[in-house]
Amino acid sequence: MAPEALARAAPGARPHILVTGFGRFPGMPSNPSAALALALARSRRLGGARVEARILPTLWSEAASFPALLDAAAPDIVLMLGVAGRRRHVCIERVARNATGVFPDIARQRPATRLLEPGAPAQRRFAAAPMPLLRALREAGLPARLSREAGGYVCNALAWRGYGWAAGTRRRAVFVHIPRPRPGALSRQRLQRGLEALLMALAAQWRSAIP
Repeated sequence: MAPEALARAAPGARPHILVTGFGRFPGMPSNPSAALALALARSRRLGGARVEARILPTLWSEAASFPALLDAAAPDIVLMLGVAGRRRHVCIERVARNATGVFPDIARQRPATRLLEPGAPAQRRFAAAPMPLLRALREAGLPARLSREAGGYVCNALAWRGYGWAAGTRRRAVFVHIPRPRPGALSRQRLQRGLEALLMALAAQWRSAIP
């Protein structure tokens, strides 16, 4: 759906969007996901949607408390952003694993257990239709792909909590890994345009689920 079309929709059909980015972590002193989240919250290209950004410290405990943040904010759409410095594509993470990793967070803490949620399934998938999201990124000129591996760090833990929070509702929660921005096809400006297009695709899916 074009931004103009969403802007003309009834106010109740304009979603509340929460975009999260992460702060620094070992090996990444300046996290580009934070700047992108803030830029998306300021964007005027999202058809009148109410957009807010939250920059999360890169802490295992932050991921554990994420559902409480979501309950308080009550968004319709959650876009979680993280950086994967070695990847060359924007990656839509379809699957989050019920597993922790061994890497320390910014406070040098490691998870106390191997599972994020004992007794829960091994994986969670997001409920969004993936192909329109992938198409939105590619049509915006970004190298993009679907991914089934959100890594073994706080990003995967956040996706696990976000996907569980949205399950069984018409809310949409999606985690996207971005590469390090670089001049050309992956400049910060082009990444922002692509993520705006992805958010518009998510808004269209959310609206289509309204009874």
